[in-house]
Amino acid sequence: MEISEELRCLFSGKVEERDGSYVVEVPEQEIRLGELQADETYRVAVLPSSATNETNETNDTEADPQPEQAPQTPPVQEGEQRTVEIEDIGDQGDGITRVERGFVVIVPDTKQSERVTIEITDVRENVAFAEVIERVSYYE
Repeated sequence: MEISEELRCLFSGKVEERDGSYVVEVPEQEIRLGELQADETYRVAVLPSSATNETNETNDTEADPQPEQAPQTPPVQEGEQRTVEIEDIGDQGDGITRVERGFVVIVPDTKQSERVTIEITDVRENVAFAEVIERVSYYE
């Protein structure tokens, strides 16, 4: 998949039904970072995640059969550096962020909502581990 240079933000979210419409909430941090403005119109791409597949398993009779797909390689490599926002804190107290396709990267010694530049130190099939290189201000 080719990602446009015009991409303003990337996040995971649920499609929810509200009063006869379907809604995807944009995290407050995306507005705070200044890439998006409230009350503006944007194009939105919706991609499946592993959580979607779990939901479809319970509705096998209603879901269309999906063709078998080849396993995808992790979207990160050892030594790669990225600036990310820590989305959550795991059970062991490590920070968790997600990159392309919802791929999880675990970053020790971080706090939720903290913005950091990381270096990928270990890549596994479904998760990667990284170290903080620099703590970044939201205004940079």
